[in-house]
Amino acid sequence: MNVDYAAIGQRIKQVRRSRGLTQERLAEALSVSVGYISQMERGVTKINLDTLAAVSSCLGCELSELVTGVSVHHGRYLERELAQLVERMDARQRRLLLAIARLLLSEGSPL
Repeated sequence: MNVDYAAIGQRIKQVRRSRGLTQERLAEALSVSVGYISQMERGVTKINLDTLAAVSSCLGCELSELVTGVSVHHGRYLERELAQLVERMDARQRRLLLAIARLLLSEGSPL
């Protein structure tokens, strides 16, 4: 699996902007240069996990949100993974999955 640093950088930029932070303010909070923030947001530099954790803390978001674009606190975070699995299924497997889902809903399963 390849790490998409450009996508991570875009997510950092989106969250930073949504919080009303400038690159300068984020750089100051992280004790790094504005140039480093710019490179990080453009995916030019390969951000390490410790730095990414610090960024997520400064931005007040989850680390997973920056890496995957999905928040585990969002009620629909499993839909992306489920959709990816369904895409790999053939027609027979999809029909079986549909039958299982209907069964789970009809019986009020605790799962």
